[in-house]
Amino acid sequence: MKTAILVDGGFYRRRAQKVFGDISAQDRAIELANYCKRHLNSHGENNNELYRIFYYDCPPTAKRIFHPFLQKQVDLSKSDLYAWMNQFLDELKKKRKFAIRLGKLAEEQAHYTIRPQIVKKLCNGKLAFSDLTEADFYIEIDQKGVDMKIGLDIASLAYKQQVEQIILISGDSDFVSAAKLARREGIDFILDPLGAPIKPDLFEHIDGLRTCDRAYTQNNSTITQLPNE
Repeated sequence: MKTAILVDGGFYRRRAQKVFGDISAQDRAIELANYCKRHLNSHGENNNELYRIFYYDCPPTAKRIFHPFLQKQVDLSKSDLYAWMNQFLDELKKKRKFAIRLGKLAEEQAHYTIRPQIVKKLCNGKLAFSDLTEADFYIEIDQKGVDMKIGLDIASLAYKQQVEQIILISGDSDFVSAAKLARREGIDFILDPLGAPIKPDLFEHIDGLRTCDRAYTQNNSTITQLPNE
């Protein structure tokens, strides 16, 4: 079975960091490549043929943003994350069978804000404003174009019959319309949420649910076979 693997990069990086911690950009790229390949040799689908791994993300921003706690402009181009992200994307570009699809960050809307759990503590009186630290703030910045690129690629792969199976690594529900289209074209559509919970109504729009590393689920990798639409 010829298989295309689509990776929501922002989602993957957050999940991998939470489960496996911070590692070098090179090691994270190797980790991602190895994880994707596990989908080709699992659950009786040994030796599936890889069409391509599509990776969707945004390059880091070099914008200067005002930090309300530090009361100064922060140059993001000098941050560790900026250097790490550029190196990570460069490592993926070197890998065989990887196609990188880049969107853009909504830089004009980027701003520092207080973490939601900290806001809750401020509101219930468990924390005072004078107790805030720099770590209680984070950058809020949205991606532009990533979901659209994922949807377009799913539609293109389906209509051109370039693959028989699509595996989407994502925790987002925005893919539903594209997944329904792919299934109508006879594509076996598998979702890998990396152990994250999904909405119950999403099950009717996919052919299977699979996570290939027990570290994400604390259980053996599983797949649920579902009837065709």
